[in-house]
Amino acid sequence: MPQDHSVVRLEDYQPTPYQIDRVSMAFRLDPMQTEITTTLRMAPRQGSNNSQALKLQGDEINLIGARLNGSALDASHYEATPDSFVLHKPPQETFILEFVTRVAPDNNTQLMGLYRSSGTYCTQCEAEGFRRITYFYDRPDVLSVYEVRIEAPKDVPYLLANGNLIDSGDMDTPEGFDTAQAWHYAVWQDPFPKPSYLFAMVAGDLARVEDHFITRSGRNVALHIYVEHGKEDRVAYAMDSLKRSMKWDEDVFDREYDLDIFMILAVSDFNMGAMENKGLNIFNDKYVLAKPDTATDTDYALIEAVIAHEYFHNWTGNRITCRDWFQLCLKEGLTVFRDQEFSSDMRSRPVKRISDVRQLRARQFPEDSGPLAHPVRPEAYSEINNFYTATVYEKGAELCRMLKTLIGDDGFKDGLDLYFKRFDGQAVTIEDFLASFEEACSVNLTQFSQWYRQAGTPNLVATYTYDAARGQMSLTIEQSCPPTPGQPTKKLMQIPVRFGLVARDGSSATFSGIRDAKSGGLIGGSDCTLLTLTNREHTYIFEGVSTDALPSLARGFSAPIHLRTNLTLEDQLILVLHDTDPFNRWEATQFVLMDHLIRQTRANRSSSIAVDQPVNAALIEALKTCLLDDSLEHAFRAQLLQVPSEADIAREIGKNVNPDAIHAARESLRQELAKALGTTLVELYQSLQDGGAFQPDSASAGRRALRNGLLDLILAAGEGTAKGIATAHYNEASNMTDRFAALAAMTLNRSTAADALLTDFHDRYADDALVIDKWLSLQASSPQEGTIGKVKTLMDHPSFSMSNPNRVRALIGAFAMNNPIQFNRKDGEGFKLVADIILTLDRSNPQTAARLANNFRSWKVLEASRQTSAERELRRIANTEVLSKDVADIVNRCLQ
Repeated sequence: MPQDHSVVRLEDYQPTPYQIDRVSMAFRLDPMQTEITTTLRMAPRQGSNNSQALKLQGDEINLIGARLNGSALDASHYEATPDSFVLHKPPQETFILEFVTRVAPDNNTQLMGLYRSSGTYCTQCEAEGFRRITYFYDRPDVLSVYEVRIEAPKDVPYLLANGNLIDSGDMDTPEGFDTAQAWHYAVWQDPFPKPSYLFAMVAGDLARVEDHFITRSGRNVALHIYVEHGKEDRVAYAMDSLKRSMKWDEDVFDREYDLDIFMILAVSDFNMGAMENKGLNIFNDKYVLAKPDTATDTDYALIEAVIAHEYFHNWTGNRITCRDWFQLCLKEGLTVFRDQEFSSDMRSRPVKRISDVRQLRARQFPEDSGPLAHPVRPEAYSEINNFYTATVYEKGAELCRMLKTLIGDDGFKDGLDLYFKRFDGQAVTIEDFLASFEEACSVNLTQFSQWYRQAGTPNLVATYTYDAARGQMSLTIEQSCPPTPGQPTKKLMQIPVRFGLVARDGSSATFSGIRDAKSGGLIGGSDCTLLTLTNREHTYIFEGVSTDALPSLARGFSAPIHLRTNLTLEDQLILVLHDTDPFNRWEATQFVLMDHLIRQTRANRSSSIAVDQPVNAALIEALKTCLLDDSLEHAFRAQLLQVPSEADIAREIGKNVNPDAIHAARESLRQELAKALGTTLVELYQSLQDGGAFQPDSASAGRRALRNGLLDLILAAGEGTAKGIATAHYNEASNMTDRFAALAAMTLNRSTAADALLTDFHDRYADDALVIDKWLSLQASSPQEGTIGKVKTLMDHPSFSMSNPNRVRALIGAFAMNNPIQFNRKDGEGFKLVADIILTLDRSNPQTAARLANNFRSWKVLEASRQTSAERELRRIANTEVLSKDVADIVNRCLQ
């Protein structure tokens, strides 16, 4: 077990006793012995206790020499270890501290600090990677201006860093290097103070794609995307997404880009999705490279969103950064909200909202209800890399959305404008962020701030009654929040609930006003669409209700909550057909489907012979009506077709979960829907034939989504003629979206033709790693017996590499995340497989290993025998003699 179990606590925050206002760095690149000279201009911080020694962080640092104010430091003046540098008696006025360090990029398997990916030198410094390059105050509140000189042989033509290029040219070959090699250099200067986590350096023999963008003030910004040679034809959509992001941020948030150049590097070895380093974003190539015959519509949408996300960080994260890592949601949650809004404007806003909520429920809700639960702003951590979570990102975005809902669009813009004006160039806190809105909008957000401090998903229970004689509706809503680790009791939350009324006959329903039942005071008039909960229980009286109507609550998913109502199945079906809010129309469909699935799951568990529950005939008719409604977007209809996932069902059941019973229930429902809608599905599928040349726009993607969803459901009824339809769909596909959809439908529906098509698919794309990732993931996601053996076989496949995070996520991550029936096997073999890989990977890449360990977070909701198997593997990992802090933190929290 690792010896360092130190916990960092928010309450212990103190500014550094010294500040670093300027950093100069010189890199002399070599795969095994890159030499880095770092010069820090430092000064005591006013008001700090500077009698103490100066201590800087390191991580496996190889120190060659140190100088103070130009003179070599005697060993008696300092203490240096690979993990820290301590200067015993630092000067009490401005001084210059210089280090020479040496690193081996080719040996850096952690992919943090400076490493090489396919021959390209690159860095990853968030959260604490800069300390693997040199000694530093490696924390986000130390803001410095950087100047970086990069030296390398000329066969490394591109030398890049943050900011603007200020000098470049030829140089003499350094002493000790082959004089036959010509060398050159480049000097970059970033005029904007930044924390060390935003530092970036890149060097390699790359292909460059160029464009430009004219800002609204008339500045011409050069846009460069760097990729491996031969992949230039795959960056057009990324470049287009970047330009649209820049324009959108000017139009919607009044944010203009501030440097002369914006660069993106795509690399194949990357722990994360992308990194927003100032002016030089480094991306996992998965989120840059796309062309119709290698990327799906999902890939295009993700590229658009991630490009936008990292660009938007230029203001929400870079120009204004977080004071400490506890404030991580300040940059990530706000920027996720911004990229969601961008994608909503670029595509279908209702469908984007449904997609975001699906992801929130799939990733964040289980986090909130399990041993890894933590507030959006945590109070303590032992390993910061493990808090780049769905809670910080996705739930953090929901908090921004709720804030906008509460104070209105204009108020939200005024608050953000004040925030940008007041804190530009600073490292700030959640309190600073909220204070900007309080001042700009004259509101009190004290209760709202509890959303940042409390873990867990609030429960709302809503009960309504309708009094036809009085023309009144009574609506009572009660809130509660379950206990979570470290927070057994919760304070009341401020919760915005958007609402509408839906008449039972489908006509419009109106009301004259809303009163508080307790005080009798008027809450809102006939135009009111928002209720704000602040107490444990509220009862509202809707007066002058024009007709018998149903409440449509939490429209647009106005808060990240669990909502339960006394609406019947018949009431929900009325919402399916007539709700004018697209999200709640979809939500009602999911409710009716989920009700059936849970009843079927319980029937499967209580009998050794599956007893099929009848599918609600009215639901069949409602789905049919919606599918044939041409006024509805194709993409929205595709969402209505999707039966809740096995993970969704497990989350709703909540305890003593049997994945086998859930899987059987879901497959049974899909088969029944396919049979009941058979002719409708086939006829609609045939009407949506390929529309010609591939276009990545929202409408075209929506048509493909509906057609491919129909194909999947048609196959669920059994092969028959469906096998021929699916095979033709695969063979005749003009793009990856359609071809892979057919392959996935055949594989996951266990078609007899699947193996032949999997072989054909591999042969077509054997040389394309990102496409082969899809091939790996699909096989790892198959629910059929034998998948564990298949995964083990694929680990020996030439396309798989344990050293590449994309390959690990594609195969092992897909198995653990997307295959609940095999991962959660009764015999424990699924848990054992993933635990073995975690232990193997932990020795080389602890971050990726820890992310795999996250998949054990819900083990306590399983039935007892499966819990025993999962706990055995978690304890095996925890008791390993040498274990990284990253993995130990996740596993120990899972076992609490």
